[in-house]
Amino acid sequence: MKKQAWFLIILLLFSMMPGKVVSETKEKTEKETRVENKYEIPSSVINIAKENTYPNPAQDLPKLQPSELTEELLQTSKVKIENPNLLLMLNETVINKPILALGYRAKVYLGNWPLNYESKETSPNWEYQKINTNFYDNRGGQGPYKIHYVQEQQKVVRGGLTAKVAHADDVQQMMLREAMEKTKLPLSFETIIGQGTKKDQYYNIPGQKLGYLDAYAPAINEKGTITFGEVYLVLKGGKRLIEIKNVTSQGIGAWIPIQDHVSFNFHAVDVPR
Repeated sequence: MKKQAWFLIILLLFSMMPGKVVSETKEKTEKETRVENKYEIPSSVINIAKENTYPNPAQDLPKLQPSELTEELLQTSKVKIENPNLLLMLNETVINKPILALGYRAKVYLGNWPLNYESKETSPNWEYQKINTNFYDNRGGQGPYKIHYVQEQQKVVRGGLTAKVAHADDVQQMMLREAMEKTKLPLSFETIIGQGTKKDQYYNIPGQKLGYLDAYAPAINEKGTITFGEVYLVLKGGKRLIEIKNVTSQGIGAWIPIQDHVSFNFHAVDVPR
């Protein structure tokens, strides 16, 4: 009887497992879909890369491959190191093992570095900065008047960190890489919309109305934590390792414009605003 009871319990557990797996898979899929929808470009935001009279250079952030020595050193560090400039320095380092390692000791201070960035929140603002307004007064018209976007003046849209921090360029590079991987959008800390850029997408201003077509540069708001530490290269006997001291963490945020994209907002009103 005891064997039969145990057999029934085991059979019941196995019968319950597939349902749990299916439920977890469904939950994971729904979560991924929500994240994708969060960064989906709305219909009011238009790509102007082809029409832009100022050609913005594409941001290319190739992932640096650590050398064999760098890989060995990274494995000895108790703190994760992702700063590409620090990795580049380690890649360019050459350490020859001494023939007689007995009593051989050295500690080299490499500086206080931002070591890694951990993203906490990545959210879009489709109307980050106003860049242009096209206007037409159709109060004397009996029928609709068509208006479309024409950039009246060249506009430089800059993002940046929301607080002062040491090694700001390194921090920006790590935050930019993280935001690009999460959103799959063309991001840059600076984008330019050239004068005369236009888009043949028309908006109707009814008769007896004034029409305002406002254009905005969208951006991503990236928030997270940056970890700093004093980095030492330690040579002890035949061993080579990285030692991190005085580790600190700091919350940081950044605005990163979406390159060559414009968000439009059209209003037909009775009186001038």
